[in-house]
Amino acid sequence: MGAGAAWAAGLPKTKITRIRYYKTPTDAAGRPNTKQPLFNQSTNVVIIDTDAGISGVGEGGAGDTMEQCASMLIGEDPFRTDRHWQMMYRGYFYPAGREKVHALGALDVALWDLKGKALGVPVFQLLGGQARDYVECYSTGYPHKGTQKEVAKACVDAGYRAYRISTIGSEQGVFDRFEGVKKTMELCEQVREGVGRDGGWAIDFHTNLDFPDAVALANKLEPLKPYFVEDLVRSENPQVYRTLRPQVRVPIAVGEQFGPKWDWNVLIEEHLTDYARATIPNVGGITEFQKIAAMCETHYVGLVPHFTGPISEAAMVHCCAAFSGPALMEMVMGGTRPWPYLRNHYDLRNGKLWPNERPGIGVDVDTAQLQLIGEYKERYAAIPMLRRPDGSYTNW
Repeated sequence: MGAGAAWAAGLPKTKITRIRYYKTPTDAAGRPNTKQPLFNQSTNVVIIDTDAGISGVGEGGAGDTMEQCASMLIGEDPFRTDRHWQMMYRGYFYPAGREKVHALGALDVALWDLKGKALGVPVFQLLGGQARDYVECYSTGYPHKGTQKEVAKACVDAGYRAYRISTIGSEQGVFDRFEGVKKTMELCEQVREGVGRDGGWAIDFHTNLDFPDAVALANKLEPLKPYFVEDLVRSENPQVYRTLRPQVRVPIAVGEQFGPKWDWNVLIEEHLTDYARATIPNVGGITEFQKIAAMCETHYVGLVPHFTGPISEAAMVHCCAAFSGPALMEMVMGGTRPWPYLRNHYDLRNGKLWPNERPGIGVDVDTAQLQLIGEYKERYAAIPMLRRPDGSYTNW
């Protein structure tokens, strides 16, 4: 594509002039954000401004990681998203770790939002258009009073595809492996009865079980037909699922703690998981998520993205809407948590997320309700970036 081709497609010739970074009044769970946000799970808002008067919105990261990534974008053409992803990921001597990828992902979402707004189209149109009419959801922490059986029934009656629970058995920070497995099994039986014959349910092991207990509990659950069993063991070594997968007969979902495609390739290519918990911004934004989704489609693995924040959830709708394989998105607390700084975010109705026609990712932020914690106007890169003769980046 020649340099003028982007402008011929309707994109203005523009440069990034400023990036603003804000702390939100609530955290990812909708609680008052009185402390500094978690380093790897923040709902901080980033806004990329251009000299054409168009801005893009993203979510995630922490102060140091955001400053390092954002300062590399000043003066750049905002529409070269994959090129910028490579620059931010590779530009500081060694590849970015998962915490830095969270900030990179926030900026990447903002770049896609900006591109959609520049063209006046929703982002899913830039990803191939809608493959589905809506995205089914499962609910974590569904807000209904009563027994677990009653809550599970209320959840599926509200239109959710599945109700998700977690392992139980910890008291005062102590997890008893035998008592935990016993109590969790009893809870699962109640939930399965509550969702009924046609309802769905799932469980997150939260990586808190030892390997033999995770295998034992997963196999005990087989007659209850869970939609998936999530994060069975610790996540540091994804290849442990080469050992675990043959021992477990229920569908497995893995990966809310994982980052870019290199964390995923073995899991997906060897079909060691049935569903990828890949999510935004954790994997590095829309640019990287689409590459992981392509691997999933190739190997018949579905998507069950993790909820990280309302802006990222809105971005995920566009990615899942354009994905032709199985997809089921997480919704916390039935979508009832307040986001006072957002005039628009995701569209949730009847337990489903619906793509909309608003340009970009469809989010409208009221910055008057946010606390500015960073503003970047000058370009800075720590080391030189080398290019191949064709202009693409290679490592320094």
